[in-house]
Amino acid sequence: MLSVVGTPIGNLEDITLRALRVLREADIVLCEDTRVTKRLLERHAIVNKQLSAYNEQKSGVAAEKVIAWLEEGKNVALVTDAGTPGISDPGALLVQKVREALPEVKVESVPGPSALTAALSVTGVSADEFLFLGFLPHKKGRETLFKEIAASERTVMFYESPHRILKTLESLTKFAPAKKVTIVRELTKIHEEVKSGTSAELLEFFNNNPEKVRGSLW
Repeated sequence: MLSVVGTPIGNLEDITLRALRVLREADIVLCEDTRVTKRLLERHAIVNKQLSAYNEQKSGVAAEKVIAWLEEGKNVALVTDAGTPGISDPGALLVQKVREALPEVKVESVPGPSALTAALSVTGVSADEFLFLGFLPHKKGRETLFKEIAASERTVMFYESPHRILKTLESLTKFAPAKKVTIVRELTKIHEEVKSGTSAELLEFFNNNPEKVRGSLW
């Protein structure tokens, strides 16, 4: 069985009882970063577990190795550093390859934290329907996306890294100056913060408070 396990996005207590059981029972845990997952497992007294890094685009075991483990009858758990594997995450490619190579193997969802829904829940904006763009491209197609955001009548959600947030606010000010913007940072952590306003107002705030321009999630 391949279990796709949601893990905390910050606070290590945000994990389900089922997720802990599955991680205890797994023969192998595939991780984005084994150091991050090891801290989580140790926090919940799960020790002596085989951890293997998985990232097709960078390093770690290849999907073919994971498929071989499943063919041997091993139970494999897939986790990411934070949140649900497959959401803006290379785990989606592994699930696809396993389904294609081993259609008889069960791929189960062990749901848990999601930065996307956690952020939406504290913004106070309508989430009856929304458009999720994941991480915006660094260069190619970036301006086109901002134009689409400006024209959209739906709530638009995307992730951005701290070192690009000021440029993002500049682009939003240029293409969507009248839209309400909400920034959520450091979700579930000590310095969790939600800031709302126009993009110009938020740009001024973060320019005046550079120490706020950091955090693991926007």
